[in-house]
Amino acid sequence: MGNGLNDSRKRALQGCVSEIYKGNETAYSVAAPIAKCRTGGAAWPESHGTWASICASLHSFQVWPQHMILKRLKEATHSRHTALESQLPLLETSLSRARYLHFLQLFWGYYAPLEAQLQALPHWDALAFDYAGRHKTRQLVQDLCALGESPEAIEALARCQQLPTLTRPGHLLGCLYVIEGATLGGQIITRHLEANLGLTPLAGAAFFGGYGARTGSQWKAYCAMLQANAGESSCQDDILVSANQTFETLGQWLFPTHLTPQSSTA
Repeated sequence: MGNGLNDSRKRALQGCVSEIYKGNETAYSVAAPIAKCRTGGAAWPESHGTWASICASLHSFQVWPQHMILKRLKEATHSRHTALESQLPLLETSLSRARYLHFLQLFWGYYAPLEAQLQALPHWDALAFDYAGRHKTRQLVQDLCALGESPEAIEALARCQQLPTLTRPGHLLGCLYVIEGATLGGQIITRHLEANLGLTPLAGAAFFGGYGARTGSQWKAYCAMLQANAGESSCQDDILVSANQTFETLGQWLFPTHLTPQSSTA
């Protein structure tokens, strides 16, 4: 057998490949270990050239099916995401308006420079994604003003200087995974703020209100765009790195003495 694929493994790999690209993750989990027994440079029949390429790609994990990027993101960012959520006091019954205001100021200090940097990137047309209607900074300004802050005071707030690296399309996609995903958890926070502080998306809780009734559909639209643009392995690596950097830099900005755990990019 050596380093090659025997006939049974060839047939098994061939049977899995078509299912992989239909979104069958079980097929991928079967095909990947089979592909570790690659040809080692041995000649393939011409008719099997496609399978040889797939075998080599799977073996080196240079190509992951696009539909798996969300699963990879969830797994790769789990520890940082959990660490950040565990630090936030926004669901505590003892949360005061003053402490809530403090965190709104910090969120503005992170989102304002981050969104300015995102908006300036040249990749939006190629991604076919309208980001202009998704800015969160204006919602933060709305909330801060509702809680008594003046526009001048808001502009004078400190801005985060340690933001995630945003140079390539994959970086943008990974960063959006974090800030768009936050709108889902924000729905729970919004209900808590109304029950405990009397705040609503129209009066002090617009930021956590996300897109309101459209939050679910907006998240699905982002996921569809992500999967459509996550085909290249180098892009997927950038996505994972950027998502982790976004969680890390946000955590360090909100909690300067808190060290977020390391996460895999696999």
